[in-house]
Amino acid sequence: MTRFLLSTLTFASAATLGLGMAHAQTPDLSEPPAIDGEVVEDHGSHTIRMGIGLAESSPQYISSQYFADILEERSEGRLTVDIFPNSQLGDDVQMMEMLQTGTLDMSYPSSSPATTYVPELAAFDLPFLLPTREAAVAVMQSDVAQSMLDSFDGTGIKALAFSENGYRQLSNSVRPVETPEDVGGLDMGGLTIRTMENPVHLSIWETLGANPTPMAFGELFSAMEQGVVDGQENPWSTILTSNFYEVQEYGSETRHVYTPFILMMSERTWDSLDPAYQELVQEAARQSAEYEIQLATEYDDWSRNQLEERGLEINRLSDEQVAAFQEAVQPVYEEWAPQIGEDLVSEIQAIAEETTSN
Repeated sequence: MTRFLLSTLTFASAATLGLGMAHAQTPDLSEPPAIDGEVVEDHGSHTIRMGIGLAESSPQYISSQYFADILEERSEGRLTVDIFPNSQLGDDVQMMEMLQTGTLDMSYPSSSPATTYVPELAAFDLPFLLPTREAAVAVMQSDVAQSMLDSFDGTGIKALAFSENGYRQLSNSVRPVETPEDVGGLDMGGLTIRTMENPVHLSIWETLGANPTPMAFGELFSAMEQGVVDGQENPWSTILTSNFYEVQEYGSETRHVYTPFILMMSERTWDSLDPAYQELVQEAARQSAEYEIQLATEYDDWSRNQLEERGLEINRLSDEQVAAFQEAVQPVYEEWAPQIGEDLVSEIQAIAEETTSN
């Protein structure tokens, strides 16, 4: 388990030495599940290059190390994974393009920019579609989600598993946001909010009266620092591990969109692997994705509390306040549900409602 131990040390070092953090605390994260399963027989050696967007302290990185551990242990070192965090190799869009050309083996993008390849993924971008994490997990483990993963076939990308980016929350450096009017009130002017390069997200913030600005994640910190944008929206864990609290003053627990991650491999890399290795990669992807969801769940509330300790003023919105945002963005459903597929949206809503009512 060398790789996971290294990732733990990296996390502790990051918290102790800086990245702007004021404390050496780390969340009480679950240990990775024990690696079991038979060793796969020798079908050659492969080094897999994997690029991810987030930092070494993120659930995405820690679970990716677990993925690497599974492959290394069950192949007796013949399958190794080199992980490049912090958007070192490019943003999500660029790394998916690298998967297509075979210049990168694996990546772990959000679902939102992947709608270019599978338009149905835009269902996850609809606001307030998945009211609870339990509902989100039920959808990601459903036949509907598997169909979305299968739809990547032929694009140059092999989609292996969904995991959790998380509920997106709003932060900004201008004013507290508790109502839709605080986002884009005419008397105050609309906030300039960085979004992913995704038309549904643009529609959400335009509907709320903001000035959405698509931008690569790797450019976001400096853009906020320089005042190019007022704010952004990401899960609390991403806001913490990316140190956005250093250049933001206010946070709002809007939970407006639940965004999955998708663990992906280049089809060229996938096709180069023996079927026994392919089976191992698929199994490891599912196991590490489940672990990532668990880590993200544990990390979420802890991250919010840590952000407050580091000076971010966070408004925990009431059910009534959230309902006001839901009502304000209904035009987004009217515009996008027919384009995404009303039957698909209804099927996802039915899974979510069944899970929530149980």
